[in-house]
Amino acid sequence: MSAPLPPPPAPRPRGAAARAERRGVALVIVLAAISILTVLLAELQDEASSESAAAIADRDALRAEYAARSAVNLSRLLIATEPTIRTALAPILMMAMGGATQIPVWEFADQILGAFNDKGGAESFASLSGFDLGGGRNLGMKGARYEVFVVDEDSKINLNVAARGDAITQNRLGMELLGLLGGEQYNPLFENRDPDGQFSDRMAICSALVDWADSDETMYTCDPRNAQAQAALPEDTFYQLLKTPYRRKNAAYDSLDELHLVRGVSENFYATFIDPDPSNPKKRPVTVWGQGTININSANAQTMLSLVCGFAVANPPQPLCIDPAQQAKFLMAVNMLRSFTSGAPLFSSPKAFVRAMKGEGPMGRILKEMVGIMPVVFFSDAEVQKAISTESKVFSIYADGVVPGYRRTTRVRVHAVVDFRNAPPPGFGFAGIPMPGASGSAGLPAGLPPGLPGATPSPSPAATVQTTSPSGQDAIAGALAPNPGGTILYFRIE
Repeated sequence: MSAPLPPPPAPRPRGAAARAERRGVALVIVLAAISILTVLLAELQDEASSESAAAIADRDALRAEYAARSAVNLSRLLIATEPTIRTALAPILMMAMGGATQIPVWEFADQILGAFNDKGGAESFASLSGFDLGGGRNLGMKGARYEVFVVDEDSKINLNVAARGDAITQNRLGMELLGLLGGEQYNPLFENRDPDGQFSDRMAICSALVDWADSDETMYTCDPRNAQAQAALPEDTFYQLLKTPYRRKNAAYDSLDELHLVRGVSENFYATFIDPDPSNPKKRPVTVWGQGTININSANAQTMLSLVCGFAVANPPQPLCIDPAQQAKFLMAVNMLRSFTSGAPLFSSPKAFVRAMKGEGPMGRILKEMVGIMPVVFFSDAEVQKAISTESKVFSIYADGVVPGYRRTTRVRVHAVVDFRNAPPPGFGFAGIPMPGASGSAGLPAGLPPGLPGATPSPSPAATVQTTSPSGQDAIAGALAPNPGGTILYFRIE
């Protein structure tokens, strides 16, 4: 028996009935297309916004960087003109201090250079100088500004003098370091284990700081006043016993960050003795740049105290070096005198500083009678005078370029260390090449190597151009000549 056949299919609708059945398909297609386009447009907008924001950030960062670079170059020019300013004020300095000492013009760099800054900087310069910059041309900058301050690196304890290798210099550094670390309030830092699990006392850390920079393999015992302690012992093997061993550098420090590699320099030690306030480098008592002597007129109060206690007689101990009350009076007095003199030099010579700390002279009487600081006895006045100076040649320039925006402000910091020890006086162009004067002729400054272009004044502008042509041996000699703006020792963009 066969199965029943299925019913025939229903006839498909035709005409109006068919159109009514398909009426919602177009709406679904349109909504799907709109949804897809919305997603694509949103993604495109996000991508375009991100690229635009990145481009604006790069643009602002570049503007901020070059604003900071401008501040660095202007600061170099300001420092280079200090000898000229000192010469002009020599009669006044002779009457006031008995000598033409260096004038710390760098302390007022932000105000003096305000004429080239934004509107706020120009107002600050006008209030300082009394000049009206309204008629000036090509002054200032729009859409950006800079904040600059200069730190005198010669006003700090220079750790890199250990790289010179002679015992006298190392002993002098050892006394300065022991004076810095010697306060009883710092005892807890040396009583516990350091991050490497070792006990490092003051002498061990002092030795490690010197041994890292010197070139030999002989241990420095950091007992400068004990002649028998300087035995030829091998440097300790501390670095070889670490989980990740390494060798000490036995060469000069390149930067302050390198100190983290030295034995005993923990984060607490670094924050106490190396860089107490990162936002204010003027409080930093040590450096790895500089000439080696400490400029007593620009050193901060803590550095001055370390210097005094490092060279003071240890037996009997001097009250200033063991009495916290005496130390507080000294720090307060130095800061107060600096604020009263507005940065003017306090001492005309190293000898004047030694006499003041011994309670002699006008400054000594102020410290002794008015402030109540007990006079200090040094083990050798001559050695103290050799360790200090009244003139600086190496400076750190911290310049922040700032570009304000709609919702954020872009800041870029440039840190440059500049050495002016061999810099010729201003007015001689780059690489010591003389700049033509009103008559079209000029000579080189005294002391430059012979054979530089323009060493003999030329009779005409044409001859000057020919003489200073950057070709052959003249160009090489000119490139090797000192720059009036100093020599850059360290440059970092943050």
